[in-house]
Amino acid sequence: MKTKFQISPVPTLLLIAAFGFFSCNKSDFGHVPPGPGDLSTLPGKTSLNLPKLDPALVEQGKQIFRYETFGDETFWTDQLQMNQVIQTAVSPNTALAVGLKVDAAALPAAVVDAIKRGAVDLNDPQTTLVLLQNNAVVGVKGQVRKNADGSLKLERVGITCALCHSTVDNSFAKGIGNRLDAWPNRDLNPGLIISLSPALDAATKATYASWGPGFYDPRFNHDGLSDPTVIPPAYGLYGLPKSTFTGDGDIQHEPVGPVAYWNRYVAVTQMHGHGYFADPRLNNWVVDYRQGDDLVSDKLPALQAYEYSISAPTPPANSFDFASAARGKILFIGKGHCATCHSGPLFTDVIDGGKLHPQSASVALDKEYVNRTATKLWRVSPLRGIWQHPPYFHDGSAKTLDEVVSRYNQVNKLKLSASEMADLTEYLKSL
Repeated sequence: MKTKFQISPVPTLLLIAAFGFFSCNKSDFGHVPPGPGDLSTLPGKTSLNLPKLDPALVEQGKQIFRYETFGDETFWTDQLQMNQVIQTAVSPNTALAVGLKVDAAALPAAVVDAIKRGAVDLNDPQTTLVLLQNNAVVGVKGQVRKNADGSLKLERVGITCALCHSTVDNSFAKGIGNRLDAWPNRDLNPGLIISLSPALDAATKATYASWGPGFYDPRFNHDGLSDPTVIPPAYGLYGLPKSTFTGDGDIQHEPVGPVAYWNRYVAVTQMHGHGYFADPRLNNWVVDYRQGDDLVSDKLPALQAYEYSISAPTPPANSFDFASAARGKILFIGKGHCATCHSGPLFTDVIDGGKLHPQSASVALDKEYVNRTATKLWRVSPLRGIWQHPPYFHDGSAKTLDEVVSRYNQVNKLKLSASEMADLTEYLKSL
């Protein structure tokens, strides 16, 4: 029988849109009353009046997001033997080539100086082990020891949420810089990385390697199909009753909260952390990787709080034409009919009672993926920060925002002129 292994874009993994229904004290993420007024008009202008997050819980969640493996070393090391792959074949240059990122702030001053002087061999896997010693490889945790001859050995390795849902600002060099938590790592090639495992058969390796940079299939090890989706951002999530682009996560299926549903799903079923996941909507799928322990459940409240604390990034200065965007806003609300669904303070109608949409509502090229999910429906994605994460739609079938607007114009027969489509695109860049 073929064994299928897989990781996943983590917590959050996803364009989540939420309801103002979650309190954020240390023990409760349940219902709170929504804000007053009609939230269906003036997208982005009203407020959900969400309660303040607990700073201590947020800081705890930050450490979990960046450094917690949930004990998944038993999978990545003991089963997939990725520690051997890294210490023998993954140099810093190789790591950067497959989209791994380096946290410049974690590098000792001596290492930074040596890199600048060209005194560090970036083609030597031993240098990668030095980076792992310093917690500098974003989303990868390694236990490194020194051999008697002075060389380094990677004894165990695991992954964290930050692997797929963080990048860096390239302030030191391409792929090396300050962390940008919750930004999707669209350079990362997780399938190719997994395919390097000596524990996989040739057919499984080929499937993983076929996904490409920025794509991942979090259902592959459940249904055996291969239909990867883009790695989503994990920012701008605070306020939603349904998480992920199919709205699977909600408090009915995860009392901690909707984002915590996906965090549990990924931590257990994809990262193979020591925990438990079950959802009767997924053909009664039950995954139990506990080994007399549960290293996931008690971390979900803090992890969710940290993700809730991260707002979508504002567009860079001079990245859009202000006058054109102003005209585009009028089109967004009017002739383009965008605000019909991208409504309210989060630019999504999911805040309207957790509203979801049928399979036919999507203009993505791949409409079949939804049938693999718990809801079999689509959630309208929030639009803040959309300028930051091309390609677009869950299947990445629109490479630019211009293509997004053109697709809607064609499919929905909006009859927008070329100049109107350009204005609408500029407005999306401004969000």
